[in-house]
Amino acid sequence: MNITPIHNEADLQRAFARLEALWAAEDGTPEADEVEVLSILIEKYEDEHYPIGPSDPIEAIKFRMEQQGLTQRDLEPFIGSSGRVSEVLNRKRKLSLRMIKRLHEGLRIPYESLLSESAA
Repeated sequence: MNITPIHNEADLQRAFARLEALWAAEDGTPEADEVEVLSILIEKYEDEHYPIGPSDPIEAIKFRMEQQGLTQRDLEPFIGSSGRVSEVLNRKRKLSLRMIKRLHEGLRIPYESLLSESAA
């Protein structure tokens, strides 16, 4: 195992290539340990160089709808009337704190997603 820190894109690509070559390593082997270490190094590099900001609240709601096969009508208990649901999903009305609380409790959408900058 010859693992080195990832300092640049070339190092990152080498780490990805090695990770791909070892991907099917059996648990408990030195190769599986190398996969684990490489994964940590890659994640650290990507977190530092390609940070992912909070998700868009409307996209988070739409994603949950898609996951659970929900319609706009299914959102009425959390957001309000069908007109209000439509306004929220079309970005004509902002989410209120009450809507955010209901969406979190009822659909388990993380507060971080519902309270991001684009919700304000």
